[in-house]
Amino acid sequence: MLLSLPWIAIFLAAPASWAPALQWLGLTLLALGYSAALTMGQVDALAGISIALLVLAAYAVSPHHPRAVRASGHALFVTLAVALCLHWMPGFHNPHVIGPVRLTPDAVPFTMYLNLDKPLVAFWLLLVIPWIRRPHSWRTSLAAGLACLLVTTLACLGLATLLHVVRWAPKLPANSVLWLLNNLVLVTLAEEALFRGYLQGGLTRLLRRRPQGEWFALGAAAVLFGLAHAAGGWRWVLLATVAGTGYGFAYRRGGLPAAMLAHVGLNAAQFFLFTYPMLQTAAGG
Repeated sequence: MLLSLPWIAIFLAAPASWAPALQWLGLTLLALGYSAALTMGQVDALAGISIALLVLAAYAVSPHHPRAVRASGHALFVTLAVALCLHWMPGFHNPHVIGPVRLTPDAVPFTMYLNLDKPLVAFWLLLVIPWIRRPHSWRTSLAAGLACLLVTTLACLGLATLLHVVRWAPKLPANSVLWLLNNLVLVTLAEEALFRGYLQGGLTRLLRRRPQGEWFALGAAAVLFGLAHAAGGWRWVLLATVAGTGYGFAYRRGGLPAAMLAHVGLNAAQFFLFTYPMLQTAAGG
């Protein structure tokens, strides 16, 4: 899946006229990637259940179908997205690549897997939902992403420090490049495509005739993003909601690439400069 990074970059930046060719290329890369994972035992035949259901959802959401069929397709996708992100679907044996290891003596142990289930959510969205990609120039996306990265990083890491979730801890851990690639392709892409591209973008389309509809969409996606981090306690819900608000502004101004830049930039700032993933004393809080 990490080898799909060049395709992702081209797909997000390319004009809409390139979409059909890039969709076939993306499907080819997916087939090759999961075939390799199958031969290495990282997925098994049961993973075909998820893939088959995603294909069914893609067929159902086609604009040529009645509204009820399209709604059922979206409902199926949302159900699958939750299950895949929470690693509930069978057939995926995500390889364990880091940890558990304490990146600083006062941090909780960090463990990392190369998740092969969660990225299916992002690839489905990129390949099936055309309005995931908002028409922005790369200059606009870069400017919006950098601006929101700066503001969001200051807000989130400043608040996290005040809440005693992290503290200043500059470091260069082993496997940093692997962590960065994993965070960009297997974490950030999936989360931003789902929460900003699909939820915020979809709500914006539904509420486009309502006053302040775009702001409601931004806030709703941010709150849901915060609640998705509830396992870390109320402080993580608050911090993730603040972060999701920043990513939402980036998406509104610069599309999915801007939101991804803000997201991966904040994660990297914490990973390299602050406690990661959190202070031991904050665990469970």
